[in-house]
Amino acid sequence: MTSPASFRNSTNWSDGFYELAIEIGTTNDAQLQGVLTALWAAADVQGCFGRSDLEPEEQDPVPCTVSSLTEYGHLRGQVRLPTNQLVVCGCVAIRGGDDSSDWLDFYVPVGALDNAGLAYWDGRPFFRSDVMDDWLAAIGRETFTRAAFSLGVVGFEVSGCADAATAAGRMPQERDIGYLIPIGGVLHYEAANT
Repeated sequence: MTSPASFRNSTNWSDGFYELAIEIGTTNDAQLQGVLTALWAAADVQGCFGRSDLEPEEQDPVPCTVSSLTEYGHLRGQVRLPTNQLVVCGCVAIRGGDDSSDWLDFYVPVGALDNAGLAYWDGRPFFRSDVMDDWLAAIGRETFTRAAFSLGVVGFEVSGCADAATAAGRMPQERDIGYLIPIGGVLHYEAANT
């Protein structure tokens, strides 16, 4: 059986990402760094590495910083799922530039979920796992207690599916992804319901 925690096994990094995508609310490096630091701690990620083609013990760790994200494109580590299985994980920043906010996407690749035997498809119209949704939402909630952000979304390939300006502080009635929305300074979560 393939270890879902192996960096060298390319199947672990395949088939897209199950993710918590966080809209930072600004393009300020300090705020992005704050959310990155809080998220890495909230998820209890083991290690921080720049390469996926070498096992963690075969490479030097890199600082968990915006600078490292810029240099390597992705930061990678290992994380323990609620099922107690250790899997590869990563994060990437999508910089907004002058017209929009930065995003930070924390993800577990679907290939690693497959290799861990975690069911993420149950016949619904979208890839979905209640276990992953609840776990990622909890990571988002914990992250928010340490570093506020303007929106979080949870699910398969959710980055760019919503934004804080469109949500305008209101939870959508019909949701094909999970939403973490700050309302009155308190983060509210509602799971996908369609």
